[in-house]
Amino acid sequence: MHLEVLRSIFMWCTIINGALLILSFLICAYAGDFVYRMHGMWFAVPRETFNVVLYSFIGFFKMVFLVFNLVPYLALLIVG
Repeated sequence: MHLEVLRSIFMWCTIINGALLILSFLICAYAGDFVYRMHGMWFAVPRETFNVVLYSFIGFFKMVFLVFNLVPYLALLIVG
């Protein structure tokens, strides 16, 4: 696989996953009550626990995004 193709793949992965990260943060920040009500129909979870789960999800998603998308893309930019 050529370096340009690999760089392009990681660039689009970074853009798409970055947009998903921002979208999920915005949904949780501004529509948290709606998300809680929707999940409350399926699971009986207290609001405090739900907030911890959402915060953990956003943090985990951010770490995975950085480690598996942004860092390899930056490394390919430096190498190329």
